[in-house]
Amino acid sequence: MHDTAISLIELGAVFFGLGVLGRLAWKIGISPIPLYLLGGLAFGTGGLIPLHGIEAFTHLASEIGVVLLLLLLGLEYSAGELVTGLRRSWLAGLIDIVLNAVPGAVVALMLGWGPIGALTMAGVTYISSSGIVAKVLGDLGRLGNRETPVILSILVFEDLAMAVYLPILTALLAGVSFLGGLTAVGVSLVVITLVLVIALKFGKYVSALIDSPDPEVFLLRLLGSALLVAGIASELQVSAAVGSFLLGIAISGSTAANATRMLEPLRDLFAALFFVVFGLNTDPSQIPPVLPVALALALITAATKIVTGWLASQMQGVGRMGRARAGAALVARGEFSIVIAGLAVASGAVSGELAALATAYVLLMAILGPVAARVVEPVARLFVRRTAPKA
Repeated sequence: MHDTAISLIELGAVFFGLGVLGRLAWKIGISPIPLYLLGGLAFGTGGLIPLHGIEAFTHLASEIGVVLLLLLLGLEYSAGELVTGLRRSWLAGLIDIVLNAVPGAVVALMLGWGPIGALTMAGVTYISSSGIVAKVLGDLGRLGNRETPVILSILVFEDLAMAVYLPILTALLAGVSFLGGLTAVGVSLVVITLVLVIALKFGKYVSALIDSPDPEVFLLRLLGSALLVAGIASELQVSAAVGSFLLGIAISGSTAANATRMLEPLRDLFAALFFVVFGLNTDPSQIPPVLPVALALALITAATKIVTGWLASQMQGVGRMGRARAGAALVARGEFSIVIAGLAVASGAVSGELAALATAYVLLMAILGPVAARVVEPVARLFVRRTAPKA
């Protein structure tokens, strides 16, 4: 009974603390992700007051958080939108990969983390935070801007790239052979193609299977199917995250809208626990040595994301101010970068320093991204005035 009481007290303190941090983030206008990570660092290994009674619950809860994050991300898109976005943005998407994945890979190799560490850091620096980007666009009233479809197309391409990348990373982290890795990639591509075909042709049947007029039954079916698909995908070495993302794509129409409305509070709760758990498992004493590297990487990849957004918008005929806004909107990294680092660190196949670098990097980028999106217009106007030829 004593152990249970201590666990309840610790868990209650964590939930209440997350609420305080979330409120603080809302008041100062930033994403709560950096504060959740800092909270985990404060109460984890090497922190101020280490918590040891809630590991079992928080580990499973953080896994559910990843599943819900990716499920709701998939619910944002229909299969048709994904295909259209891929056709429209494939060239800009390839530029995005080269400009933003290479810096992370180079840094990992320079630090001696080997090919697997390089592949992990490439993913960490490559993928923008869809959640932070969507929130910033909404907060700034830019959802109707001409550059916004370009931004969304880039995000769609990145999400599809993750559906291929994660199975490869998972297979390598598991230490499978080269043939096993090829098999995992093949299975992943087959599953992705199959789900897209099902979503395009039979999406209404998938939605009907989950839908229900009773909110309780609907939520049970939705959560049950998400966890089932995530578990099966994990067994097939496709990764639970990708499985839940693909399920979200297959659900469409009013069912997807209802699912998003009902799951958002649960997603935010479990996702917050995921970020806290990542912080709990990161030794804060390892962060100061990698902070200069994280800062340099943040500045470099902020610049490369701005270039990506600029070039992608230019290809679609967007004006200069819109190109600048598109580039700044893509700067933020967040949930996906931590998911990738979390998979790598949990496997034991990479250095613990990678978790510290990823944490410091995401802390910087989750703050820098919203700030860049807010200041880009006045900065761009000032630059235009200074460079304009005098009459």
